[in-house]
Amino acid sequence: MRRAKVIAACFGLLGSAVFMPLRLAAADPSARPAAPAGKTADGLVSLDANGIVRLDREGKRLLVKTRVVLREGTLEMLCCPAQTKEHESILAVDARAYILHAGLLALGAKPGGPVQYRPEFKPPTGQQIDIFLQWTDAAGKPHRVRAQEWIRYATHRMYVAPMEKLPAGLTLPQRDDELPIRYFAKFKEITWFGPMTVAQREKLLALSHDAGYQKAIRAFFTQGQSRQLESDWVFVGSGYYVDEKTGQKTYLAEGGDLICVSNFPTAMLDLSIKSTDKSEEGLLFEPWTERVPPKGTEVTMELVPVFGKPK
Repeated sequence: MRRAKVIAACFGLLGSAVFMPLRLAAADPSARPAAPAGKTADGLVSLDANGIVRLDREGKRLLVKTRVVLREGTLEMLCCPAQTKEHESILAVDARAYILHAGLLALGAKPGGPVQYRPEFKPPTGQQIDIFLQWTDAAGKPHRVRAQEWIRYATHRMYVAPMEKLPAGLTLPQRDDELPIRYFAKFKEITWFGPMTVAQREKLLALSHDAGYQKAIRAFFTQGQSRQLESDWVFVGSGYYVDEKTGQKTYLAEGGDLICVSNFPTAMLDLSIKSTDKSEEGLLFEPWTERVPPKGTEVTMELVPVFGKPK
């Protein structure tokens, strides 16, 4: 019953429409865990029947059991509820999103507001939430890192630079997988795909000394280098959907938008910067594959509200 009391206490704090979906989702019998849970042997409070989401009041953090489901590809999420967006999320969790929301409220975290695109862009707001990832490798060695270390700016994508025409005397390689550079006269653009090595850069630079061309090649090289995500996540709080026929209200983050790296109005946690799933509109991210353990690895995700640093 301790779990129910903690969640109920959180619901009592919900004084605005932003928090309403959490209370309503918990009131939905289909959303409510079937069996009571309570304080675990290590002093943590389990917020669900299976012990997936645990409240550490003394450590002022929420501990969430997850697993690795993706190591390569374009990302929209760091973590999603199971059976939602595993094809674009590094981690998945077998728990309802509203339970994580309740846990953050129990720790005193304050939600803000979602991303806005009109009439002008406004980034997501809310209390900063630090995220750490814990796991044990095949050799039995424990690890703990900031979640940002698993995410980098996308490198396996198309890079584009404007160019009125190719420099005189320059002939680009054709159908060369080792040098995927192309010029499109119709669009007056030169393009490159993926990360560029030093050897590739030097080979391309040697083809022409034209200043515009050299600038484009150097830009492609710089943009294609691995750069770690540094931005913080903020507690947006998601929202709710009302079924016009039944009147039932559903917490929107249950659809997958739990901890996002691409801005969504339905996010529970989102990045505090402009980040979309379209390269021409914002940022693209991908897993830093070499740093992410094998698929199926169990990972404990720590959500730690940061106090005194309003966002």
